[in-house]
Amino acid sequence: MNRALYIIILFLCTLLSARELEIGEKIPGIDLLMKSIDGNDLTLKKLKKDNGLLVIFSCNTCPWVIRWQDRYNPLSELCQKNEIGFVAINSNARLHDSVDSFDEMIYHAAVNDYKFPYTLDKNSKLAKLFGAMKTPHVYLFNKNDILVYRGAIDDNAKDANKVNKKYLEDAIISSSKAEKIKVETTKALGCSIKF
Repeated sequence: MNRALYIIILFLCTLLSARELEIGEKIPGIDLLMKSIDGNDLTLKKLKKDNGLLVIFSCNTCPWVIRWQDRYNPLSELCQKNEIGFVAINSNARLHDSVDSFDEMIYHAAVNDYKFPYTLDKNSKLAKLFGAMKTPHVYLFNKNDILVYRGAIDDNAKDANKVNKKYLEDAIISSSKAEKIKVETTKALGCSIKF
């Protein structure tokens, strides 16, 4: 078998074997250590607050992340107000020696005035456990560590002023009040995670 065909088959097998976390499942890898841009080692367990945790798989350079990242700080503030932890996780392992390096993450967070933890997922371990495939890809867990929302931030990456459906914001508010979330899953739009 030639090398190109082997690589294609291996890639397809990886895609087919990846199973995305389903609504109602518990947080995977809750004790897995990640290095934060502030130099501390963090876990999802440490980041979780009384009403849950929001995980966003993100990066420095994806055009979709860049379009949506103006909503990161307001979402972080909404989470804080509702006692929900917030973390952005860079799982682009293939790019951790270049544009998604730890130093570039620090720079990116400073330029964009990130007001929340931004961590490095070495070898994409968490992304694989979640079945995350895109950046950004969001996962909201309730106070019992149960996944209650998964997918996109809202329905308009290009313009925050033209958003009609604030999927994630609505889910955060409903979850913090222990209410049923109207839209539990949406399609995550973005660049593929570089495993």
